[in-house]
Amino acid sequence: MRNKQSGFTLVEIAIVLVIIGLLLGGVLKGQELINSAKVKNMINDFRATSTFVFAYQDRFRALPGDDTRAVANVAAAAAATTPAATLGNARINGAWNSLTATDESYLFWEQVRRAGLATGDPTPVAAPAAGDLYNPRNADGGRMGITGDPVLTTTVWAANFFICSAGIQGRFARQIDTTIDDGNTITGTVRVIGTVAENVAAPGGLATAATSGVTLTPAEDATQFTVCVAY
Repeated sequence: MRNKQSGFTLVEIAIVLVIIGLLLGGVLKGQELINSAKVKNMINDFRATSTFVFAYQDRFRALPGDDTRAVANVAAAAAATTPAATLGNARINGAWNSLTATDESYLFWEQVRRAGLATGDPTPVAAPAAGDLYNPRNADGGRMGITGDPVLTTTVWAANFFICSAGIQGRFARQIDTTIDDGNTITGTVRVIGTVAENVAAPGGLATAATSGVTLTPAEDATQFTVCVAY
């Protein structure tokens, strides 16, 4: 007698392939939703930080960080003393990613937190380091900051202040630019200023500015960059 061979029918194989396709589609769609949520979160960070500036200015007639009466206004530990002779000049001076605890750009976060505008511990870190969590972090864990000083050294990019966020993948940076600006990462109010490596601890502290903007390509989607928004 011949042994009857068992196996999958074409119909069964087709059903399995359909199920696999549905599962893969669900996974990809889920990842897309996660990525979209990250981008929305990053965009909200930029918008919320600008709101802190305007709300503080409306209440105290001064910019947070640059406030000469910060001690009286929000019970700050002390007003900023660096950069030298810039306090009260209507600019938030200091590098956006400053590690100097007396800089206006660093004390910005203390003052908006003590004013009840932002969440987080208002007590400044005595000896800031690149890995400390005093500055807020974006959805990918990159450091955020603000400055009224130039963030590009070879390109004229005028603004009252810049909000910058580091460690953002190229694909997210392009999506941020497309959503709230012109989709070109070297023009408009949203610009990519360099890789995150340019804004990490160096012998003299963190870099204060990048030399120029960066045009992103799909090949750089997984590379991390710093994104700045001008206000």
